[in-house]
Parts: sequence; C-alpha cells; structure tokens
Amino acid sequence: MDAQASRVDHVAIAVRDLDSALAFYRDVLGLPVGRVERVETERVQVAFAGEEPGRVELVAPTDEGSPVARFLARRGEGLHHLAVRVPSVADALLALKARGAALLDEVPRPGAHGTRVAFVHPKTAHGVLLELVET
Repeated sequence: MDAQASRVDHVAIAVRDLDSALAFYRDVLGLPVGRVERVETERVQVAFAGEEPGRVELVAPTDEGSPVARFLARRGEGLHHLAVRVPSVADALLALKARGAALLDEVPRPGAHGTRVAFVHPKTAHGVLLELVET
C-alpha cells in the first residue's frame, strides 16, 4: 500500500462568482485559464488558472446545498483545499486508513478533467482539507 504523493497538483480557492474570479486571475495576474467544467458529483463549476505544477483551481457552487456553498456561507471566499498527486487514489486511501488517517472518502470519486479524487479530513492534515488526485 502506497500513499506516496509525488507533488502538489493544485491549490483550490472557493469563490462565489467564477467569472469574476477568472477575470482576476486571467486579466489582472495574467495567468492562462482553462475551460470551465461542471463536476456534477460535487455540484460545482471549476476552472484552472496557471500551469502545472501548482495550478490554482477556482471552485464555485452550482447548488446552495453543496459542500462548497456551505463552506462559503461559513468561511467566505478563500483557500478551500490543497491537492496532491498520487499514483493510485485507491491505494493511497488504503495506506492512509491503515496508518490511522481520518478520511472523508473511503473510495475514489470522479474529479475534474477525468481525474479520480478522494479527500482526507482536515484534522489529519493539520487543519487543511487534503485532496488526493490520480490522473
């Protein structure tokens, strides 16, 4: 079982208005931005700014009951999670669980751009919501 992360994949920022956030990252900072994609399982729209490694993922809710909408209601816009690349999300989940990590997901789920993802509880990662990403 391997939980070995190879690098930071992206930093996600929760935003209320995706178009406004994209305008800032594209027009003010000059970062290239990708296409907007809906992730139905998470009830969000996402777009990436910048290039690998270390992109910025802008995440906006499409439903007021989504986890990101609840995050925005409690905390406002800002850092939502840190994502790390792993060879296999399923293997990483097994390894982390065996080591006592608190998981939000027991099995991988679909992520943006055809990835498989899972989340580790912030109490395990010192207050940071951690996303495991397999491309």
